[in-house]
Amino acid sequence: MKLWVDGGLQDAATARVSVLDHGLTVGDGIFETVKATRGRTFALTRHLDRLARSARGLGLPEPDLDEVRRACAAVLDANPMELGRLRITYTGGTSPLGSERGDAGPTLVVALGECARRPDSTAVITVPWTRNERGALTGLKTTSYAENVVALARAREHGASEALFANTVGQLCEGTGSNVFVVLEGRLLTPPVSSGCLAGITRALAVEWTGAEETDLPLDVLERAEEVFLTSTLRDVQAVHRIDGRLLPDAPGPVTAKAMRVFDERAASDLDP
Repeated sequence: MKLWVDGGLQDAATARVSVLDHGLTVGDGIFETVKATRGRTFALTRHLDRLARSARGLGLPEPDLDEVRRACAAVLDANPMELGRLRITYTGGTSPLGSERGDAGPTLVVALGECARRPDSTAVITVPWTRNERGALTGLKTTSYAENVVALARAREHGASEALFANTVGQLCEGTGSNVFVVLEGRLLTPPVSSGCLAGITRALAVEWTGAEETDLPLDVLERAEEVFLTSTLRDVQAVHRIDGRLLPDAPGPVTAKAMRVFDERAASDLDP
């Protein structure tokens, strides 16, 4: 396996970044995960646009997106596989042991991991911790992911693949790595970005392609919703068949099934929508 580190391909077994990299010491970095099917990326331009937005939000130097594209192409060419998770990581670079950044410049790593297609439906849980919709990192896809690690471990302990958060005012927000949609009285709804959720790439396409409405939703909507589904880069549109102890045995329901079909068709017709 080969990956890209700061200007060129390296073997995964010997590739190195500094132990003083700010992404390691204080989580000062951003990332994107891009789906790659047989070496072809999906929605890469949208992902790179968000990478640049996250860099600006974190105060990192503007990434050279042409270099990032070259790095992605090189990694994909070097590691042929059916379905892959292409991970772009961009950090504050080598810095002092503290919150202040050094002047060595940012670190860019692009890596690829093989993965399998997700099942059509999954189980989720809710967790007692909240997303801060007014935090300094809200809306940025940063490497400060420890609370997601903790929540996802809780989900795994309960036989689920995802954990869902409310925000600080009790509204439904997002999952650890996904956005959430609900069907309520026949309407397809999803929390707005103002709830504190990440502006997911798949989320945006699902809203555009299905006509879903963005609106504030209380967390307990999950107890009443007729259907629930998740969206993310590697899930695409995935139905939910259990939320905590509540079963939705007919998942995917008709609205979700249509959203899955529409997404698959539109994504297949345009790899960079």
